[in-house]
Amino acid sequence: MRRHFNPLVTATLGALLLCAAGAQAQQVRLMTGPQGGSWYPLGGAIANIADKAGVKVQVLPGAGIANVKAVEGGKADLGFGNSISTVDGVAGRAPFDTPSKNVCNVASLYPQYFQVVANADAGIKSLSDLKGKSIAVQPKGNTAEFISQQALEVYGLKYPDMSRVSYVSYTDAVSLMKDNNAQAFTLGTTVPASSIMDLASARDIQLVGIPDDKFQAIRKLNPGYTKLIIPAGSYPKQTQDVQTIGYATHVIARCDLDEKVVYAILKGMVANKADLAAIASAMKDLTPKMMAEDIGVPLHKGAARFYKEAGVL
Repeated sequence: MRRHFNPLVTATLGALLLCAAGAQAQQVRLMTGPQGGSWYPLGGAIANIADKAGVKVQVLPGAGIANVKAVEGGKADLGFGNSISTVDGVAGRAPFDTPSKNVCNVASLYPQYFQVVANADAGIKSLSDLKGKSIAVQPKGNTAEFISQQALEVYGLKYPDMSRVSYVSYTDAVSLMKDNNAQAFTLGTTVPASSIMDLASARDIQLVGIPDDKFQAIRKLNPGYTKLIIPAGSYPKQTQDVQTIGYATHVIARCDLDEKVVYAILKGMVANKADLAAIASAMKDLTPKMMAEDIGVPLHKGAARFYKEAGVL
C-alpha cells in the first residue's frame, strides 16, 4: 500500500520541529542571590522580560562568588555578579583557585553597599569593637562574606577573634540580632536594605562606617572597591552620613552562550527598565552607556552588539 504525503503538512511539521528545537535551546539558567536581597526578585523580573523575547529563564538562588564559579563551570548560563568578585575570578585570585576564562560581562546595573549594622546597645562604634562579639555574616560563596573577612583584616582581626560567627541569610541574621544572639551583621546590597529596616523596626541600630585610612587599606587588597556614602536618614534615627565601601552589581554570562540570547535579554532589560527599577530603585536613572561601563571583565559578544547599536560603544 502506497502512502501519500502532503508536502505542505510535511513542511509545516518540519518547521514546528525546528521551532521546538530552537525554543528548547533558548532555555537558560540564571543564578541570583539569597532571599531578602534584591537579586532574587530582579531575577524573576528578568525572567518575565526574557519570556516576551522567547527566551525561557530558570531562576535559581545563588551568591556573588558562587555565581561566577557556576557560570565558569557551565552549571549556569547567566548570573548576577559583584564587580570585585568577578574581577578576582577572571584573574584567578582568592577565593578562586583558577582563572575564570568563560565568564563575560553583560551589563553593570547599580552600586552595592557593604553595610555593617550593630545593635545600638552593643557599644560597637568601629569594626575594631567587633572583637569578642557575636556576628552574623552570609554563607560562604557570598561576596559580602568575603568582604567581611577583608574588612576585619585591615583592623587586624579574624573570625576566631569573635565570640561566634553565624553564616546565615539576611532574614536569619535579623532574627539573631532581634534576639541579641548576634550583636552585628554584615551584608552587601542596596540602600536602604529591607533587612536592616526590618531590624530597625524592632531595635535601635548603629551603622558602622569604614574611614578613609581603612578604605585605602582594603583597596590594596582589591583595587575594585569604591568609596560610597550611606546618606543620613537612610535608616531610622540615622542622623549622620556613614562612609563605607562599594562595588557594582552586574550581569554575567558564559562567554560561549548564544550571542542572540544575550542580545535579546539585554535589549528587553533596557526596554523594560521600569520593571527592574521597581525592585531596585538605584536602576531608575540607568542608561545603556552606564551599563556598558568597562569593569575589567570581558564583554560578551551579544552585549557588545547591543551597545554598538545603541551608540555607546
